[in-house]
Amino acid sequence: PPALPEVLLLRETFMDQKRLRKNLVELLEGGHAHITADSRTLSLPRKYRTVRPPGMHHSGWELLEHMRLAQEDILRYTLDPDWESPSFPEGYWPENPSDIPDNIWNSSIDKFLAGLEEVVGLANNLKVDLTSQLPHGGGRTYLRQILLVADHNSYHLGQFIQVKKALGLNV
Repeated sequence: PPALPEVLLLRETFMDQKRLRKNLVELLEGGHAHITADSRTLSLPRKYRTVRPPGMHHSGWELLEHMRLAQEDILRYTLDPDWESPSFPEGYWPENPSDIPDNIWNSSIDKFLAGLEEVVGLANNLKVDLTSQLPHGGGRTYLRQILLVADHNSYHLGQFIQVKKALGLNV
């Protein structure tokens, strides 16, 4: 492999926190190599919200609620040493009813996006050393938790887009 430029080797002991935080926010919000997490991406006509397309394991509703629930759990676990995570899988995957009314769908989107903003706020919080371990986290760091949210959301947003495509909807 080619040798690394000397400037890269010198940064071994120095991390540009501002750049790291900016990159984390870009990763969380999407729009580069990842789909953007927003109400437009998460829109789905009512008649399709609980439809599991052929060959797919989840409906749009199941994916949206799973993302919301998992993100909430990761964030609360990160910030609150007394937080108790729900049991898996039932605490992370909702039932798939025959219909999801607009108010419930929109509330789930709003809660998901508010939670995402809270994670973005954590990434931008200069009082938080991103590489420090959570006091209660068994070696986990704030950085790891933020990356976990970004990774999890990215994966399931991709699935959400696949559901929309399988339903013949514009993405």
